[in-house]
Amino acid sequence: MSDQRPGLSGVPPHELTEWLAAQDEPAWRARQIADALWTGGGVTDAAAIVTLPSALRESLGAFARLDTVGDTETQVTDGGLTEKALHRLDDGVLIESVLMHYPATRGSRERHTLCLSSQAGCAVGCPFCATGELGFGRDLETAEILDQARHAARRLAAEDKRLTNIVFMGMGEPLLNLDRVLAAVEALNDPRRFGLGARHITVSTSGVVPGIRRLTALGPQFTLAVSLHAARDALRDVLVPLNRRWPVAEVVGAARDHAAATGRRISYEVTMIGGVNDTPEDADALAELLRGDHAHVNLIPMNPVAHTPWTASPMPVIESIAATLRAAGIETTIRRNRGQEVGAACGQLAAQRAGEPPAPAVARRRERLVMASAAALRGERSDEPVPAGVGE
Repeated sequence: MSDQRPGLSGVPPHELTEWLAAQDEPAWRARQIADALWTGGGVTDAAAIVTLPSALRESLGAFARLDTVGDTETQVTDGGLTEKALHRLDDGVLIESVLMHYPATRGSRERHTLCLSSQAGCAVGCPFCATGELGFGRDLETAEILDQARHAARRLAAEDKRLTNIVFMGMGEPLLNLDRVLAAVEALNDPRRFGLGARHITVSTSGVVPGIRRLTALGPQFTLAVSLHAARDALRDVLVPLNRRWPVAEVVGAARDHAAATGRRISYEVTMIGGVNDTPEDADALAELLRGDHAHVNLIPMNPVAHTPWTASPMPVIESIAATLRAAGIETTIRRNRGQEVGAACGQLAAQRAGEPPAPAVARRRERLVMASAAALRGERSDEPVPAGVGE
């Protein structure tokens, strides 16, 4: 049975104040609750808020859950630099978050970056993504998004450290759960709550154009990242199936308008798949698509994902593509993979818990992907429908 109490971290401040008023409690109690909830990741039980009277602690615990991701399994790899958390939510749904540590270097400060999830599963169905193989479960509540950050913050606080960056690049398509993602970003940015600067928050999308347009109208200062993966429509139809609804030129056009309106550089993510999207033609198409834009490209070797026929592009090939983009005046970074020992690719731990699909189904999937990518490389557009649930 699912617990019907709201997650307290997702309750807006004005609603908490209204609830306190209904308990005949003064508004300043909200500050005490917020301090206990957010400082260092906060408490997970109302009984631990010792600044409140015992009767109010009991009422608060009956009103709301102070932790929605409490049943969590954490695996550590990369010599302690990567921590992958598998969270079991109240209704049994599994989601993942990844905490990545970057030691200080001569050119940069120490960073602690959390990649968190916005949905359980994903409707977009990108074939190189383990989450896409799981399919779509449900949208996460605002508190379920925020409590991933609180969980990581508590782990860091134990070492007298704090989160420096948050990226919405975990399970799910953030712009298909946009209202709750925006509410979570507001709480993360609010100095009275989590207190992370907007420019340390990145929201990713695989190309939901109406969502990008809505963000542009709001004018946020967080970074918008676009999971591009291919500049040619035929290939992107296969790699990012919602491209059949919003083609790549439309996606980049919306991102370009966003950059112009907000003054914020767009980050483009390209997962490099050997023999699929790493040809010289792909590099030239990407350079032409983004030439002159206020943009930065991250080239990311594909993480090994079960049940796909693909592997990462060789590093010399990725470096050659980076050189092509830089020659076109496009800032480009090659991102190294983290946490492969614990299945760093989004959704892999949850997929392992879901069990192995039948061998014939795996074989059919591999054959279909090989045929689809070969057709795409010949310039043939996909005739498959837009994935269900990606919206209009």
